[in-house]
Amino acid sequence: MTKGLTISNIKEKLQTVSTQTDPFFKSIIDDERKGVQKLIESWKKDQLKKEKIKEHSEFMCRYERDGLAKGYKMIAGIDEVGRGPLAGPVVAAAVILPKDFEVLEINDSKQLSEKKRDDYYDLIMEQAVAVSVGIVDEREIDDINIYQATKLAMKKAVGKLCFRPDYLLIDAMVLEDVEIDQESIIKGDAKSVSIACASIVAKVTRDRMMKDFDKQYPGYGFGNNAGYGTKEHLNGLENLGVCPIHRRTFAPIKNMI
Repeated sequence: MTKGLTISNIKEKLQTVSTQTDPFFKSIIDDERKGVQKLIESWKKDQLKKEKIKEHSEFMCRYERDGLAKGYKMIAGIDEVGRGPLAGPVVAAAVILPKDFEVLEINDSKQLSEKKRDDYYDLIMEQAVAVSVGIVDEREIDDINIYQATKLAMKKAVGKLCFRPDYLLIDAMVLEDVEIDQESIIKGDAKSVSIACASIVAKVTRDRMMKDFDKQYPGYGFGNNAGYGTKEHLNGLENLGVCPIHRRTFAPIKNMI
């Protein structure tokens, strides 16, 4: 069947092949041309990658599938970023995805490059049924502690959704006084696509805020460290002192005041 076909012809036809049992694929296996054999190896690698993405998608969607099977219609994933930094707010996001959302390689935001996060952020904002963000600043963090501030940011995010969810998938938290059925999932941002998307939205939102703070309060490296206690940040504290967005109850800031 490959007689008379150029390597370019074979490359084009391979794009329509999805299994090794395909008659065309079988017909080119014994084609000894190096170019054809390279195409076959490349096709096999692509198929393996597609299979891994499919497996990842199945894994990441299981909590959402279970929720839909239980009869829930609006499932929101919730996650936060910013519990550990010495400066800036804690930011939570809530995301409701459509049933046909393309999972791709979406994962915990910390496992993705900045470019990947930005790309997925745009995809989520474009395709999600609803997205919202809850922000609690450094002053309120100092007043009520970071644990309670994290819960408050999550509650704010849920409350700002344009559609009321009937089921919440939350990363390692329980929102006791929110009257919506919910499930707390340890390391949920690596197990649930809705939580992973919330993680990405929260991370991108907060990182952009910290880049803006870097312009307002230069010398601490907020644009690079997002407020975490890096060497650059600690040097800034030593040389410049405490700035308005530092958390006064976090060491070493509380020892400098």
